[in-house]
Amino acid sequence: MQTRLNNRIHTFFERWFPEQRLFLRSDSEQTRFIRLRPGTQALIVFGSSALVAWAILASSILLMESIGAGNIREQARRDQALYEDRLNALSMARDAAESEALAAHERFNAALTQISAMQSQLLESEDRRRELETGIGVIQATLRKTMNERDAARAETEEVVAVLEGRAAAEAERTSVAEVDATLAFLNDALQRTAVERDDKEAEAALALEEADAAKYERDLILDRNDQIFTQLEEALTVSVEPLEKMFTKAGLPPERLLDAVKRGYSGTGGPLTPISFSTKGTEPSPDETRANALLRGLDQMNLYRIAAEKAPFGMPLRDSFRFTSPFGPRWGRMHEGTDFAAAHGTPIYATADGVVTKAGWMSGYGRMVKIRHDFGVETWYGHMSRLRVEEGQRVSKGQRIGDMGNTGRSTGTHLHYEVRVNGSAVNPMNFIKAARDVF
Repeated sequence: MQTRLNNRIHTFFERWFPEQRLFLRSDSEQTRFIRLRPGTQALIVFGSSALVAWAILASSILLMESIGAGNIREQARRDQALYEDRLNALSMARDAAESEALAAHERFNAALTQISAMQSQLLESEDRRRELETGIGVIQATLRKTMNERDAARAETEEVVAVLEGRAAAEAERTSVAEVDATLAFLNDALQRTAVERDDKEAEAALALEEADAAKYERDLILDRNDQIFTQLEEALTVSVEPLEKMFTKAGLPPERLLDAVKRGYSGTGGPLTPISFSTKGTEPSPDETRANALLRGLDQMNLYRIAAEKAPFGMPLRDSFRFTSPFGPRWGRMHEGTDFAAAHGTPIYATADGVVTKAGWMSGYGRMVKIRHDFGVETWYGHMSRLRVEEGQRVSKGQRIGDMGNTGRSTGTHLHYEVRVNGSAVNPMNFIKAARDVF
């Protein structure tokens, strides 16, 4: 059966591949031959064709993969250049915002100095007005006393004249005309002096009233200028404080509890932020005092926000060029509790806020890693480092270099695994980074 099948196959291919004989001759002059039947020749031809086709196909695939890999590398270089341009633009925008914030702070200080000068002028005008009112009261009292004395002198003169006239006939023989004239002259001189003093007092009173009106007008001008300054400061304070509140809210730190924590840590008082009070009689504060105290409370709140911003991790752990490789959230069926930044091996890593190093060593999965405890119950973790530059218990400042990027622990390539934990729970680090980028 097998022989028949072979014969049929050789017969089928005999038209294209007739039987061939390959003669081989050795040194002993013995001649041998190898018979190549049609089926064998067909098998050799088909096998060689298949081998050539496979070589061509494999070469094509390798060539296509090489071209595709070149395109991917070129696209990666273009994406990296575009991302670096975007980072530079963001850096320039941040620098411009920081310059604007510094200029606004300087304007605040200048306006606060102007308010202090205006308040000093207002106090001086108030003191001057009180002195003028006191002087006017004294003048009016003196004038009333003088007028009463004048009226009394007139009444006494009339009585003396009546007595003199009544007694003139009876005492004509005893009293001479010269004595009567002398008495009348004395009384007339006294009346004239009294009238002159009265006129002088009235002139002084009129002058004092004019000075009081001028002082009142000057005080009104000062109050109007103070109102304009207060309005500008209130608007500027609102514009400065609202972005800070939004920054902490986006980062998941409630502003009220945050400010309470800062106040507990910084309980000093006094200085230019002490509430203003001009009243010494226990009366209610004036509207200007109320507005000034509200501004000082706002400035104090902004100062507390500034302190909190320095203590919370709003900084970037890297300053060199990098790319994001894995965000916060579920990954491969597990929770990825941080954000991954990829850069060159040995890239410097910096602390994102002031704090104390609680861990600096090897940790399963994280490799060489650093933990830093900050205020307000916040911790930052830095994993997969190649080298550590801090020790446990060491106090570090924002922007201080704490290690170098590496590939230690459970890692598929050189990168930094960065975590932020609030009260022990992991939160998205990009909430802090984006919130700070929007404000600063």
